[in-house]
Amino acid sequence: MRGWKPEGPAFRRLLNHGVEIPSEAARVNGYTPEILERDGEAPHDVYAAFTEYAGAHPLVAYNLEYDLEQVLRPEWQRLGIDPIGQAGFCALRLTQRLLDPVPAGNHKLQTLRQYCRLPQRGAHTALGDVETLVDLMQQVLRPLAEARGLATWEQIAVFASAPWFPSRIAFGRFKGRPFSEVIDDPELHAWLEWLSRSNNPRSAAMGRWYLNQLDADAEQRIDDSAVLEVRTDNATALTLFRNPELETLRQLIAGAWTRLAELEAEYTQEHHGVEVTQSELFQRLRAHYERRDALQLKIQFRRKFLDTLLIDGEEEAEAVESAYQDARAETEREYQDAAAEAAASQALSDEEQRELKTLFKKLARLYHPDRYASDPDKQQTYERLMQAANQARDRGDIEELREIANDPNGFLLRQGLSGLDFSGEAELAKLRQLYETLQARILDALQNLRESSGYELYQLSQRQPGLIEQVARQQADELDAEIAELDSQAIQLGEEIEGLTGASDPFR
Repeated sequence: MRGWKPEGPAFRRLLNHGVEIPSEAARVNGYTPEILERDGEAPHDVYAAFTEYAGAHPLVAYNLEYDLEQVLRPEWQRLGIDPIGQAGFCALRLTQRLLDPVPAGNHKLQTLRQYCRLPQRGAHTALGDVETLVDLMQQVLRPLAEARGLATWEQIAVFASAPWFPSRIAFGRFKGRPFSEVIDDPELHAWLEWLSRSNNPRSAAMGRWYLNQLDADAEQRIDDSAVLEVRTDNATALTLFRNPELETLRQLIAGAWTRLAELEAEYTQEHHGVEVTQSELFQRLRAHYERRDALQLKIQFRRKFLDTLLIDGEEEAEAVESAYQDARAETEREYQDAAAEAAASQALSDEEQRELKTLFKKLARLYHPDRYASDPDKQQTYERLMQAANQARDRGDIEELREIANDPNGFLLRQGLSGLDFSGEAELAKLRQLYETLQARILDALQNLRESSGYELYQLSQRQPGLIEQVARQQADELDAEIAELDSQAIQLGEEIEGLTGASDPFR
């Protein structure tokens, strides 16, 4: 980087340490032992090239202390390599200070990428994370830093490393409260005074820091807010304002609703893709799963039969046979239902996926139940509507979504629903609370999905044709090995039952 911009080609090498890679890790990052053998290089060769590339330049990373002090330097010491480069500033700490309070709910790099609508890079790859950090610095952090008068490397490094605590208290009885409210809250002020006298050095430093901020000149206090607004043209804009009033909050809330609807629409498209991928995998492996589960059920009831037979006698053991037949029938029904759901989860064309996303975005924006949290009757109606929309989305049922979205205004009138009407200064606190809630929720629609192993498989399968078949073969081999072991256990238990009863095994 030179200033806020990258300069020259990126340094990217794949290290082969000659160690085993767990299959789950390979599914997440896409690197298999075969890829490392083919493309990987010896660590000493890579670090020699990196020494030449980095020279004496300062190193910047998102969580520099971890990357440099806990990963790289111990590795260099283990390999007998002299330290490379020098420590620069931590981009995570810079982000925490510039984006305070953080609008996306947390400071994870991928979370901020999604919230700020930065370009999609290779998640969970080294180069992808670096490129995302460059995007964040250029498009988000730079205008915030410049607004604070931070123009040079030295100014930014000092700002990033200076003592700092979040403007919203992160724990305890006042968790979530802006510390600046101490001006009007004697209890909060007393709590900060108590914190500053703590025997714990870190807690005492925090309390003193908050109190010192209050003693600073009013123009320098951290009660100005920097708000990121994501516009419909995919650009990220910065708005600086002090003590936002009613109209400002209304505009921010309207923007937050739009962003939430957009994210839930993205979730709709990606969730359906994950469902289709999982359904395809299930269909390929169904016979293996059924065989394994049937053996597990048989072993469970053979053991229960033997335990009952030895303690309670034959009559009680006969009841175990009946319970086994019921459990077996229930398992078969569950597989039939799962197969029906898998068959219903059909891949959509690109045009159908776009329409699915557009329809759900419209519904989420107009009918999201959280918009009516202050009106339980309306909230219940909207919950029923969105439940129907969610079910149609999961099935990829565009026809039903069209039916729900066909006449939203008419639906509102037929249900006797009206919009929210916050007015007057008395509602300012309620609006602030609503806006904060929306900011915290904005990424919930995607975060859990994108952290799941099913999502990783879906993403990789989009980039690597034939991956589903490869994963299915690997899982089939693992299931076959498990089935062989279970079959051996089942046979042994069956022979024991026949030896004790002198009759055929009832759990065939």
